[in-house]
Amino acid sequence: MSPSGEVLARAQASYPLSTPHPGWAEQDPEDWWRATLEALRALGTKPAAIGLSGQMHGLVALDSADRVIRPAILWNDGRSQRQCDAIEETVGRDRLIALTGNRALAGFTAPKLLWLRDEEPKAFARIRSVLLPKDYVRLRLTGDKATDVSDASGTLLFDVGARAWSEPLLEALELDTAILPPALESPSPAGSYEGVRVVAGGGDQAAGAVGVGVTVPGGPLSVALGTSGVVFAALPAFAAEPAARLHAFCHAVPGMWHAMGVMLNAGGALRWLRDATGGAPYDVLMAEAERWEPGVEGLTFLPYLAGERTPHADPEARGAFAGLSLRHDRGALVRAVLEGVAFGLRDSLDLVRELGVDARVARASGGGAASDLFLRVVASALELPVERVAVDEGAAYGAALLAGVGAGAFASVEEAAALARPTATIEPAWDLSEPLARFRALYPALRAGR
Repeated sequence: MSPSGEVLARAQASYPLSTPHPGWAEQDPEDWWRATLEALRALGTKPAAIGLSGQMHGLVALDSADRVIRPAILWNDGRSQRQCDAIEETVGRDRLIALTGNRALAGFTAPKLLWLRDEEPKAFARIRSVLLPKDYVRLRLTGDKATDVSDASGTLLFDVGARAWSEPLLEALELDTAILPPALESPSPAGSYEGVRVVAGGGDQAAGAVGVGVTVPGGPLSVALGTSGVVFAALPAFAAEPAARLHAFCHAVPGMWHAMGVMLNAGGALRWLRDATGGAPYDVLMAEAERWEPGVEGLTFLPYLAGERTPHADPEARGAFAGLSLRHDRGALVRAVLEGVAFGLRDSLDLVRELGVDARVARASGGGAASDLFLRVVASALELPVERVAVDEGAAYGAALLAGVGAGAFASVEEAAALARPTATIEPAWDLSEPLARFRALYPALRAGR
């Protein structure tokens, strides 16, 4: 990225996912490092500074020689519900929310660590360091161990209001503070790579919000339409939703916090439907969905394909189509998926508003933001205009902006994020109040039938 915000070069490299058992999700951290080197080489330029972002919550366990002990357990891994229950019983749910802004969810790092202690005690006994995914890449780049406050907030071991590791929580869970890295503000220097400064960076959602210019209270919301779906609002102070249906984390902006609702399947639900119905290109699926009216003649989709976080915090929740008729075709299913995802985002928006956030416009990022239809559906469900921005790399662009602050190209994160300029506005197109009401009635009905 240039100092004026122009993207000068892009590169990407992929790596595999492992699901060795139902509900498990793992990756080999060495694959992240291989992909990082491949992408850096492909850029073909030496930067002035490097920012880091990545998937949150993943557990990377290292031994005394900084070797990976076992595959990383990822954010969408659901094996640790028993440990979540134990955390809330040991700490107390109200105290846990007061300290961390969150309930114990299987996606977070702390229950994964306790699962390792319970189920793989020999591996746990070898642990000398614990890192988050992007911070393992930092270790390989720089030789330094560090994280940032936004990513640390998702471990369930962090006092989010104090922006520091929680000694009382670590003591209650009988975990050693020494295994955790320093937690820095996102633009802070955190090592160097071949003479290039590396900054602390941010978790994917906080960096992604910087990348679309969501840095100040009262400004636009961030709506991420990636594999998961997120509604993200900047806050001037730590504020936990009373039932912790939202996540309350430190922002990548020093001195700021954020609240976000997270649904585990947004674009992921659309990808599932594509794969399950023959793998047609997305533009074909969207064209078929365009032919259906809002509400899809009573067809409703619940996107809870892998459990849900906001608003239900229910790892056993499952997806469903309800109201199918002989008239419904593949396009109807696609339209219902788009609406179901948008209604899940609306659940998050309503909770964010209960914290006092005055939401007037949203900025979209992620693969789903490329679709006009998807954004029209989201804008209609949220009853808000949705803006596209000039650079849609989200977290990667935000990481580059944070690097620019660390390198002195910008005076502040807010100044850097002002380069995320909107290029188009998608206005609400339909009244979706009736299908939204059907959507909200479906989950309680199915839960009652379990």
